Parts: sequence; C-alpha cells; structure tokens
Amino acid sequence: MSRIGKRPVAIPAGVTASIADGVLTVKGPKGTLTLGLSDQISYAVEDGSISVQPANDGKIARSHWGMQRTLVSNLVEGVTQGFTKVLEITGVGYRATAQGKTLKLQLGYSHDVNFDVPEGIEIKTPDNTTVEINGIDKQKVGQVAAEIRRWRKPEPYKGKGIKYRGEYIFRKEGKKK
Repeated sequence: MSRIGKRPVAIPAGVTASIADGVLTVKGPKGTLTLGLSDQISYAVEDGSISVQPANDGKIARSHWGMQRTLVSNLVEGVTQGFTKVLEITGVGYRATAQGKTLKLQLGYSHDVNFDVPEGIEIKTPDNTTVEINGIDKQKVGQVAAEIRRWRKPEPYKGKGIKYRGEYIFRKEGKKK
C-alpha cells in the first residue's frame, strides 16, 4: 500500500483540472500543464481534489501508484507557485549575466559560454555569481539547471565551479610537501 499514493491531491482555489483522452490538464494562475495518464492507474477529479488509485492489483500498477500521484501533485504546485532552482558560481573570474533569452557564462574558458534559455523558463541573475531558474514545469527547471551546471562542475580541491544552492562539495586535501 503506497503511503504517498493514498493521499488525494488538493486542488486550490483558482485551479481547474480535467481528464480527457488519456490526458490530465491542470490550469492555474501561472499557466497550463498536461500529463499523459498511465493505463495502470485510475484517476478521478472530485470534490476539489484529484485521487489516484491502481487500476488492478498487479505489481506494475502498485509500483506506478506513488510516482503518478507525485507527478499530479507537481502539476498542481507548478501552476500555483512554480519551481525555482538556484545555482551558485564559485571561482576567480567566474560570472554569469542574463541578457534577454540568453545566459552568458564566463567560466575560465578561452570563450564565453552562451546558453539559450528554452521556452517556459525564466532565468535571472541577482548578482554575477548567482543564477535563479524559474518555471512551472519541475522537470524542465531541473533539466536546465543540470545543463548549466554541466559546463563547469565543482571540483573537490578548491570548490571552483557551478553548484546548486545548499549542495555540499566534498573537499579533498591537496599535495603535501
């Protein structure tokens, strides 16, 4: 029995949810998101909530149950509050600036890295060592953050690179004389 799957997802005021043709559509103040529904799970929109139940007693249905409920919850949270990832840049001369739909990164390479911001994502740079990624789709926000971080992962000796806010970098001791 899934502890996560048992709980229905509450639909806040100002948000509408509908199921049609195997697709769950959630509309809210920040936008609209859709989710393709699994055949192993039965979904129901009723009394201001979305309930998720396994369609049968099979192992696959039970294993998809909690994950599908979490995906539905992410849709509702995305259209009401949105999601944010914050990246911090550490290193001498490393900086970032947002210029329209392009993020310009200076990461110690001989050239600047220009990252094109995908549709539905907003990037802000409050200062030149912080990058805030905002959007309504949790998967897309995380993917963009991972792609930016991939340009210069944090190294374990001095900690230089791009890291998530709150991420711990395991530090190694350098060479000894």
